[in-house]
Formats: sequence, C-alpha cells, structure tokens
Amino acid sequence: MSLGTIVRNGLWEQNVVFAQLLAMCPSMAVTSSGTNGLGMGLATTAVLVVANVLVSAIRHTVSAQVRIPVFVVLIAGLVTVVDMAMNAWLHELYKVLGLFIALIVVNCAILGRAEAFAVKAGPLAAAVDGLAMGLGFTGALTAIGLVREFLGAGTLFAQASSLLGPGFAFLELQLPGYGGMLLMILPPGGFAVLGFMLAGKRLLERRGARPAAAAAPAGCC
Repeated sequence: MSLGTIVRNGLWEQNVVFAQLLAMCPSMAVTSSGTNGLGMGLATTAVLVVANVLVSAIRHTVSAQVRIPVFVVLIAGLVTVVDMAMNAWLHELYKVLGLFIALIVVNCAILGRAEAFAVKAGPLAAAVDGLAMGLGFTGALTAIGLVREFLGAGTLFAQASSLLGPGFAFLELQLPGYGGMLLMILPPGGFAVLGFMLAGKRLLERRGARPAAAAAPAGCC
C-alpha cells in the first residue's frame, strides 16, 4: 500500500469518526467547542503515532499469544506521559478535558490501528498511518466542535489562547449580536451535528462516484 493511499484512508476513506464510527464518547463529550476538539485530537494523534511506531518496531519480538496485553500496556504508558505533559504545559486545557485524556487508553482506534496495521507494516508506514488517522480524528473533532460552538454560542475557537497558548489567539472569533442556541452545546446537539455531517460525507461520496461510474467502459452483456 502506497503512503498516499494510507494518508487518504486516514483522512477520509477510513476516518475514525465519519467512516468507522469509533471513539464516539470523546467525539460527543469534548466537542462543545472547536478548541476542546482540537486539543483532544492532537493528544490522541501523538499517542497514535508513537504507539504505531513502537508496535511496528517490536512486532517480530512479541508472540501472538501476548501481543494484545503488551499493546495495551504500551498504549497506557504513552497516555500517562501525554496526560502528565498536558498537566504540566497545557494545564487549562488539561482541566477542561479532564478524565477524557486518560480514556485515550480505551480508544478503540488506537488499539485497532496497532492490531490491524502497525503489527503488519514497517515503522515508516506505521508512523504515516498513525499520523493520518490522528489528523483525520482531529479534523472530525474540530469540525464537530466548531459547528456546535458557532450555533450554540456564536463563537469559534473560544478561549484558544488560554487553553492552547497565546499563539492561538488569532483563531478566536465572536459573532456580534448572536446569543446562540444552548441545545447545540448539549449532548443532543452533538448527535444532531454528527448525523448531518455523516449525511454530508455520504452525499459527497455518492457525487464523486457518479463521474467515475460514467467514465468507466461499459461491460459486455
């Protein structure tokens, strides 16, 4: 499999949220704003990349009988490091995301990529797969969070400077005179936004498939 195909699969074809429908708990719980979704997605991406590389590196030395427990312990160790790093350097974001950082350990996407891809591929391909899957997950969380935040509060990337650092202050936007709809920030709003985005993705895929089908040569009867 080429690196381009791996990237396309991670970002679109096999997107963790919009295609595989995994990690629904953080997808609904932390996407009340784009800032929260971006922070959670980047933390998960870091774990995905390093976990994939390490799993690929040890794939020939760990027996099949114990590889799942080994992978779980490895992922748990990486999540602990990320948890401590965010507590030290991104403390405000750490307080907002809270328990969901530790719950990265049970994110099916991470163990799933280790078992389905990294254990069968070299370190470079595994790293690209982890990065693509992580960025696809980050994009999905950020997109859901931005839509919910804009409709619910009339803001975009609220408190980005305080949660992610002063360098992200340029992302903060406020829609004047709009009070927002509280429902969109609550859990029902998250499911509604996710549903419309899933429908939009399916629609785009159908429209993209029509020109390809029309251009394909007709088969014999």
